Amino acid sequence: MTVKIFVYIAASIDGFIARKNGDLDWLPAGEEGGEDFGYAEFMSTVDYIVMGRNTFEKVLTFGGWHYDKKVIVLTSRDLDIPPELADKVEALHLSPRELIHEMERRGAKSIYLDGGVTIQRFLRESLVDEMIITTIPILLGEGLPLFGKLEEDVKLELLKSQSFKNGFVQNKYRILWGFQDKKSR
Repeated sequence: MTVKIFVYIAASIDGFIARKNGDLDWLPAGEEGGEDFGYAEFMSTVDYIVMGRNTFEKVLTFGGWHYDKKVIVLTSRDLDIPPELADKVEALHLSPRELIHEMERRGAKSIYLDGGVTIQRFLRESLVDEMIITTIPILLGEGLPLFGKLEEDVKLELLKSQSFKNGFVQNKYRILWGFQDKKSR
């Protein structure tokens, strides 16, 4: 069995997922007119959520816990998990490939990958299967990029594109890894 890795994230038109200081004040708050942009449907298809430490710490500032799936936080340092989240959050110090093997051992079929650095690490290892990127109609000029340095081009196949009344554009891509197929995991 091979675990499928999915990205679901918002970015500015110029490719940033947060301001340089990590602030997300440019993202619209909550659902726009009741629209969740396919998030609930997407979440119903994943077994685990995997994010990096910075993303986890940012999520904690949102107030309340918004996930009903187990969250794995990839970190190389000790992580203070609030007691009320002890059964919902687990910290692991694993490489992307080690994480895939651990998720396979646990019987996971699909993972929602979140956080810029974590997404970049998995992309560099050719481990992401599909990405749903919602582009927000704003230019930030600078910030934390969704994508970082890559050793080679990553080709994408557009599976679906949808525009919304508020100007958001959501594109779903399959990643075409070619000869570096993930079967070598």
